[in-house]
Amino acid sequence: MFSLFYQIFFFIFFYIIKFFFYSLFYYKKYSFFFWSGNYFFKFSKSSYNFFIKLKAFIIYKICFLNSFFYYLLKKKIYKISINFKPFYLFSYKIWNFLKNMNFSPNKISILLGGEGLGLVSYCLEIYYQNIKSYNAGMLTALSNRIGDVMILILISWMLNYGSWNYIFYLNFMNNEYSMKIISLLLVIAAMTKSAQIPFSSWLPAAMAAPTPVSALVHSSTLVTAGVYLLIRFNNLLIDMFFFKFLLLFSGLTMMMAGISANYEFDLKKIIALSTLSQLGLMMSILSMGFYDLAFFHLLTHAMFKALLFMCAGVIIHMMNDNQDIRVMGGINLYIPLTSLCLNISNMALCGIPFLAGFYSKDLILEMVSMSNLNLMIFYLYYFSTGLTMFYTIRLLMYLMVNDYNLGVIYNLYDEDYVMLKSMMILLMMSLISGSFLSWMIFYYPYMIYLPFSLKMMVIYVIIMGLFMGYMVSNMNIYSLNKVLMTYNLSYFFVMMWFLPSLSTYGLNYYFLNFSQKLFKIVDLGWSEYYSGQGVYNIIKYNSVIYYVYQMNNFKIYLFSFILWMLFMIMVIMI
Repeated sequence: MFSLFYQIFFFIFFYIIKFFFYSLFYYKKYSFFFWSGNYFFKFSKSSYNFFIKLKAFIIYKICFLNSFFYYLLKKKIYKISINFKPFYLFSYKIWNFLKNMNFSPNKISILLGGEGLGLVSYCLEIYYQNIKSYNAGMLTALSNRIGDVMILILISWMLNYGSWNYIFYLNFMNNEYSMKIISLLLVIAAMTKSAQIPFSSWLPAAMAAPTPVSALVHSSTLVTAGVYLLIRFNNLLIDMFFFKFLLLFSGLTMMMAGISANYEFDLKKIIALSTLSQLGLMMSILSMGFYDLAFFHLLTHAMFKALLFMCAGVIIHMMNDNQDIRVMGGINLYIPLTSLCLNISNMALCGIPFLAGFYSKDLILEMVSMSNLNLMIFYLYYFSTGLTMFYTIRLLMYLMVNDYNLGVIYNLYDEDYVMLKSMMILLMMSLISGSFLSWMIFYYPYMIYLPFSLKMMVIYVIIMGLFMGYMVSNMNIYSLNKVLMTYNLSYFFVMMWFLPSLSTYGLNYYFLNFSQKLFKIVDLGWSEYYSGQGVYNIIKYNSVIYYVYQMNNFKIYLFSFILWMLFMIMVIMI
């Protein structure tokens, strides 16, 4: 455990010197063969890259330690053989591809890093080799390929400037029409990487991966790649007309994820939908031009969300791999320290004062209140904030306050000491990272000037969400039967506005059905009749007719001569 602290300390000490040099570049020379030329790779070393690398390094080391004992317990309890090597190899590759994507100003390196992240995350999602994991991994991989195609088109467009190092062409590109094309491609790529509407279906499906993978990939690396991509390109994304549409789509993503989380009973999917809601919050504030606030919330969110996934992994392991929260209850009596970490991470997610999430979410909502926005966007922000408190209280009521269930009684579990120590590091970061990062990121304080009603609006919304979550969690059978009267509306919400169906079945059904009809009508119908065997039969039939004519040519000639003579006689007589 002390070695982990030493690694983090030396990492901070080594990179703290580079932090003071805001915009330096590091050139690395490679030669693939001894007779080949040298290839230079350039890496940017800014303060943003420093914080991203520090955050990813801490979470990677903690998740690596946590996953080792997680699978060790599974091997010990279930008496099954688990191959650790592919899992740890892919986890290490995530760290490498993340560095390649985030620290290079070259778009080729950004594309390779994004492709590598998508490939490794696909391999980790199909770690449990079943059809559900395979379908989820394929949906994730194909959805992220849309963003990679946008980056590939962007690379070809950058050939107009003679280089793929975008940072040297910022001032040159600011007043050109091509900047709008570049910005549009970047926004679409970021929306696919960060699972914004209409590409939101892959993030809940990716929960088929092991829980340590979710703590690493779906809290701080893969899902935040789109947000950080727009943060790096913030100089290109000023005064764009389609940013209004990005603000609308991200706001709808927040609301959709919050409503769907209140209908969900899968523990990991509830956490995934909360991640989707926070990604919508980051993208929306980024579309308003506050990229430093989006970066601040990205860092604080990674800490408590990784802790939340780790706690979920312990609970699922205790429940014999059952993820349904309806069979849980009273877990705080059996795993009190894990329940403590779960409660604090949930409170940080809701923005309870003086936790990590409070410093970023409260500042974001206050800047939204000060901005010149219409009433719809204003209500979307605060309604989504209330929904966050809503599904958090509902989750805690199901896990801890509700009555005991047989699943808890028959699956007693002693908390692992090493796993708890790794969780305590993230617990400390969830407590102090908000204030610590607010001192380091912002060069000047934001001046907030609001009336008392708007200043207290966040507290009002949190209290209202707490009350609604408590009321819904204590609904009796009679009230639940009334909910069935709105079954169609509830089904619409629980299916994430039918986005999973539209992304898979709804998108493919009509094309595949049309292809099947085309196959029957053309390939097995007209095409078969007029080509291939059909043409052969036609030629064969005509050949038989010609053969009959050739074998009876004298009779045919005689008959034709007689007809011709009769015709001539009739003409003469007339």
